Amino acid sequence: MFDAFLFYALPFSFTLLVACALASIVSLAVLVLFRLRETNQALRHPYLDQRPWERYPLSIKAAILLDYFLRLAFPKSGFWIAGQANHLLRHVRPADVPTRIKWPLVGLWAGCFVGLAAMVVLWIIVLITLE
Repeated sequence: MFDAFLFYALPFSFTLLVACALASIVSLAVLVLFRLRETNQALRHPYLDQRPWERYPLSIKAAILLDYFLRLAFPKSGFWIAGQANHLLRHVRPADVPTRIKWPLVGLWAGCFVGLAAMVVLWIIVLITLE
């Protein structure tokens, strides 16, 4: 019975991983190529008051985009990273942010997090089937 589960779970987890990777790549491409300036102007991260976007290293740029995502996805959270993002971006009202700005951020980070979970499940299934 467990073999039947693994027979279906392995291709499903791999397909989910590939779908999440493609969603993240497409969302990042749209965000970087077409919507980055508009997103930064609409959400106005406090870090951008200190320096322009171009002067930050890639890790800080990713953190800013993650803060945007956490504010839009978990607007009432006061816990951990989401709470810090909500504190920094308290001037942003998620209901007023247009979908044109939301979907690349949600697609990027949700694809990363769901893909990470799918990858862990995939590796667990692969390791189980090796014995």
